[in-house]
Amino acid sequence: MKKKAKRIRLSKVLAEELKDKEFKFYFEKEQAISQIAKLVKEARLRAGITQAQLADLIGTSQTVIGRLESGNDIRIPSLDLLQRIAQALHARLLVIFDFGKAA
Repeated sequence: MKKKAKRIRLSKVLAEELKDKEFKFYFEKEQAISQIAKLVKEARLRAGITQAQLADLIGTSQTVIGRLESGNDIRIPSLDLLQRIAQALHARLLVIFDFGKAA
């Protein structure tokens, strides 16, 4: 007789893991990196420029922009870099604390 596979919901596992403060810290850090990557890419595309063009505007390399937009870099980009990107894209950089999502 075949055993029926037990289904576990990811949301349930995640909710349990997020009770661990260290796990929660690193999970939220990864979420922040991913969100920054997405926002930078969307803003660059909205401006209609390439990664290389953005890099030239802010005095860095295309590799830096590509790594930032990929979301695979473990480092969070500096506020200085994000401010230079915002200025180059004629945008305003905003940093907020969202207490609605705080545990």
